[in-house]
Amino acid sequence: MKPSHTYIDHTADVLFTAEAATLEELFAECGIAVEETQINLDGVSTTETKTFSVEAKDQESLLFEFLDELLFYKDAEQLIFKEFKITIEDNKLTCVAKGETINREKHEQKVDVKAITMHLFELKKTDEGWFAKVLIDI
Repeated sequence: MKPSHTYIDHTADVLFTAEAATLEELFAECGIAVEETQINLDGVSTTETKTFSVEAKDQESLLFEFLDELLFYKDAEQLIFKEFKITIEDNKLTCVAKGETINREKHEQKVDVKAITMHLFELKKTDEGWFAKVLIDI
């Protein structure tokens, strides 16, 4: 299964689903979907690398914490990422993210994501791999 994500019409926020063969690929695809919601990733280079880890009580919470961490870097350091190398052991995720500092003149901006929400949040193993549904507050 090729990793993919799909945006679903929602009245006030952004709702997307993602699928991938592995849990790590799914997390990366969800990360791309969140970043792509904010900026056209075609114009983003991979000149900056950030390595970080997050831990949680379960895989669903781990996905939430990972996506929330991406918003932290966007808000605190103005970083947007377009590539993710993720490893997950137990309930600890380590990510090497590549992207660059947001440049309002260079990057085509879309909407500002305020938060990841737990409303409609879903993570599950499927016969083909993994599936997630995420609603983000804009």
